[in-house]
Amino acid sequence: MIDDLTQYLNWFRHSSPYINAHRGKTFVLMLPGDALADDNFANIVHDIALLNSLGVKLILVHGSRPQLQQRLEAQQIDTRIHHDLRITDAPVLKCVIEAVGYLRTEIEAKLSMGVANSPMHGAQIRVCGGNFVTAKPVGIYEGVDLCNTGEVRRIDHEAIRYQLQNNHIVLLSHLGYSPTGEIFNLAVEDVATQTAIAVKADKLVLFGADNGVTDSKDQLRSELLADTAERLVNQYRARLTDPSETSSDISRHLAAAAQACKRGVSRSHLISYKEDGALVTELFSRNGTGTMVIEESYEQVRPANIEDVGGILELIQPMEEAGVLVRRSRERLEAEINRFTVIDLDGAIIGCAALYPFPEEQTGELACVAIAADYRGGNRGEKLLEGIEQAAREQKLERLFVLTTRTAHWFLERGFIQMNIQDLPGEKQALYNFQRNSKVFAKQLV
Repeated sequence: MIDDLTQYLNWFRHSSPYINAHRGKTFVLMLPGDALADDNFANIVHDIALLNSLGVKLILVHGSRPQLQQRLEAQQIDTRIHHDLRITDAPVLKCVIEAVGYLRTEIEAKLSMGVANSPMHGAQIRVCGGNFVTAKPVGIYEGVDLCNTGEVRRIDHEAIRYQLQNNHIVLLSHLGYSPTGEIFNLAVEDVATQTAIAVKADKLVLFGADNGVTDSKDQLRSELLADTAERLVNQYRARLTDPSETSSDISRHLAAAAQACKRGVSRSHLISYKEDGALVTELFSRNGTGTMVIEESYEQVRPANIEDVGGILELIQPMEEAGVLVRRSRERLEAEINRFTVIDLDGAIIGCAALYPFPEEQTGELACVAIAADYRGGNRGEKLLEGIEQAAREQKLERLFVLTTRTAHWFLERGFIQMNIQDLPGEKQALYNFQRNSKVFAKQLV
């Protein structure tokens, strides 16, 4: 029981940076019909309520494929699929409208719950919807008239933002409307992606049957660049054996994630609707539970190599002259280059940090943290710290310490606590410079 409580407390404390980072941000969550039919959907609703209570602005986009299929079979209506698009004639459209209306009511009902002693108690969530999606017909595709099957023409992003500013959850379906009053059946992935792009969402989260993308060894890929995601889409499509299919759920979700990232959405996430807590774990923990897709950036955090010595020296020289950093000669830096992590912006070194391990004490020293003056004020320091922490964990180190004269508060704000000189490893104590009078801070990694 105590171990469980400690684990919970540690997780909750480590989630606080993500809570602060996500507050006020806009997330689009795509919930396919399969997710709504799954037994875990009640837990997903609880997690949506949690996000709402933490100040996240939410747009939910839901599908209805299995529910629609049930209605079509019950009414013995035959349908055709052409290039993964359902031909939506009048009888099919009637079933689509029925399925969407029923599911919308179910979602609203679940988001309205407030039973005492439940996760929804006191939530008081307000849900709104409307004709926010303008659509147009796909038309005749390779000689086949798709009737009322459509695609997104425009998203009324201003109206959606107005509702979000009033702390409403916006609920969209995969139906779209034309200026002439027609109703069109759209792909839920298309609505979710175009909505995320139009409102300039911070995240697009796509729920699927799988946790995300796995590699050839069946290991989950926690992060993918958008270009890599697009290449994988083609690989998934090539594996299909049914000639009538041109895509699978995972390929459609991956394609949507890549498109969103390439058009301004910072992060897209593929997670499982079957896994309890997948949404919270993906958003509020370091490792997550699914696959995150990001746009390729020229800026990267990577281990340093011998070719970076000149760039690091140029970066740290002003701080050495100001007394912020201890002076390092080129010879020393070349000898210790494998200790360094750098931020590389299109070939220029704009940040660095070093890790000096003390294996016997399972402790590591974070040293020589520097960001170029023109690039301060972002989250580059945090990225360097994350890189050093990851390297320390890989070396089985349980604690990180740092000596500083000018940046005490920066480290305090990131989980470090002040410690005594006597708490340093013996070897480091012997080298302590009392003239600099550096303060010592430490952070537990486990």
